[in-house]
Amino acid sequence: MRKETTSILRGFWGHDDFRGSQKNIIDTVLSGKDVLALMPTGGGKSICYQVPALVNEGICIVVSPLVALIQDQVSQLKKRGIKAVALTGGISVEELSNRLDNCLYGNYKFLYLSTERLQQSMVQERIQQMNVNLIAIDEAHCISQWGNDFRPAYLGCSILRELIPETPIIALTATATPRVIEDILENLNLEQASVFKDSFLRSNIIFKVKHTEDKLYQLKKYLTKIDGSGIVYVRSRKASITIANYLNENGYSASFFHGGIPKSEKEKKLNEWLVGKVRVMVATNAFGMGVDKPDVRLVVHYQIADSLESYFQEAGRAGRDGKSSTAIILTSKEDEERAKQQFLSALPDVNFVKTVYSKLNNHFQISYGELVSEPLAFKFNEFCQHYNFNPNMAFNALRMLDQNSVLSLSENFKEKTTLQFVVSKAVIFDYLDKNRKTAPIIQTILRTYGGIMEYETKISLDLLSKKTGESEAKLKKIMEQLLADGMVEYQNNTSDLEITFLVPREDDHTINPFANKIKELNAVKQNNMAAMLGYIKNKKVCRNVYLLNYFGEKNAEKCGTCDICTKKSKLVSPHELEQRILELLDLGPHSSRKLEKVTGANEKDLLKTLQRLLEDEVVALNFKNEYIKK
Repeated sequence: MRKETTSILRGFWGHDDFRGSQKNIIDTVLSGKDVLALMPTGGGKSICYQVPALVNEGICIVVSPLVALIQDQVSQLKKRGIKAVALTGGISVEELSNRLDNCLYGNYKFLYLSTERLQQSMVQERIQQMNVNLIAIDEAHCISQWGNDFRPAYLGCSILRELIPETPIIALTATATPRVIEDILENLNLEQASVFKDSFLRSNIIFKVKHTEDKLYQLKKYLTKIDGSGIVYVRSRKASITIANYLNENGYSASFFHGGIPKSEKEKKLNEWLVGKVRVMVATNAFGMGVDKPDVRLVVHYQIADSLESYFQEAGRAGRDGKSSTAIILTSKEDEERAKQQFLSALPDVNFVKTVYSKLNNHFQISYGELVSEPLAFKFNEFCQHYNFNPNMAFNALRMLDQNSVLSLSENFKEKTTLQFVVSKAVIFDYLDKNRKTAPIIQTILRTYGGIMEYETKISLDLLSKKTGESEAKLKKIMEQLLADGMVEYQNNTSDLEITFLVPREDDHTINPFANKIKELNAVKQNNMAAMLGYIKNKKVCRNVYLLNYFGEKNAEKCGTCDICTKKSKLVSPHELEQRILELLDLGPHSSRKLEKVTGANEKDLLKTLQRLLEDEVVALNFKNEYIKK
């Protein structure tokens, strides 16, 4: 068995041996037993079900909560020559049936599906006909009310035990507290499961929290200190663009990434970062899932995460090659209130969720009892402006509807372009004759879309760009000119969210079944934020010990590398710091940053001392905002 699993690992993944508990987990799964695998981010969870699935005949069913994660996993397997298929929202009944047939007769090894798909009778019936060798429940913490991303639909995963009772189940997660672990075992009926828990300790990551009023300066300072690549996590799309531009202007190669950019652009940005063309990725939490870049030396949280689970997962993308790396939170006095405002004051109650759901149906003109099954492009900001909704609260309400399987919400840039020629052929020929430069492009459009003179036609700018050799931007300008010249009807609409309704519209009756859960879910979010703020305010407990205690590891030892462990035991007295500042100012003007560097003082203590010296009129500020002695 050892030789077979290792040869599969080497053949498909290029690794010579397994890490941590991987081998023991795989052997247990291959013996037919259920497993709960708790492994840190970057610990290689997917290997634990992918290798045994390839050892045995049959197909492995993988349940995952995120469309992006499913697509990434399927893409990675296909690149390795492994047959995998995904059942997500937005596919027709015919396509769904075809993909299920492929699982039955096409020698596929992996079927990835969302929990919503799992509830469909067609899917359940076909699963019972398949030769399923393993069931994998990824991101298993989603099944727990106390998990950081609870999804009630995950409770439906237990149906797999009923459909194929003899098939072993492996549940996997990187972020589970003891309470969440109990929920996973109970809700998946894993009564006899073997539990494998690799320590969440990442000994090569130096955890830090830096309190500062100049986060941009500190960001530059840390980027200067490290080699390799970095990730800067922010909480908004605007911040990702602003900070990336700032870094580029200051000589740091940076790009931005968020859920509202086109797929092709996402792939380009990711690839540039992976190959080292871009050093720093400034991103929202839409970035990082499934990304395995070994040389990330620095992960910066420029703004506070919503939970320790989210923070630990994102910070864990540093140092996957085992080399020393840093994970730091840059925070200011205002950040705590800003985080509370963003995460806590915007938590929706039942009535607000019902209102958003009702307005959403009205927005898409969906009648009572109707189910629109195809994905719908959604301009979120326009929706909020039209109905005067607080954007944070409205988005949380949409997430609540997503978590409870009322709809599927994905950050997905969509562009829909339609064109129709509204003049006769004679007029078109005359126009082509007068516009020789653009004539070849117009002729390509006419040849590509046969009925474009009779009806409004959806066209692909990407396809036309490949056929003509012109950029999409140039093609848009040509179509805008055709519109201005009265030759065509032309529309180009974009959206940055996509919504798929999963149940018929029944207004209050749709929301009532989980109304009592909304208050409980809000309480979980409040607890999560309290733990996150506790980590930031902590000044005594080793960062690693604090994090590991949170995840149930009570005997963790001090890391010796975090900002708490390396804090100087002998602090400089205020009087000594004051004297040192005055000695330096005797030599000439100094900025606060220069004083911090030369004195080695804590930024907070330094600024407090300088403020006192200013008030006592011992020092002053010159026109360059430097401190001088009076």
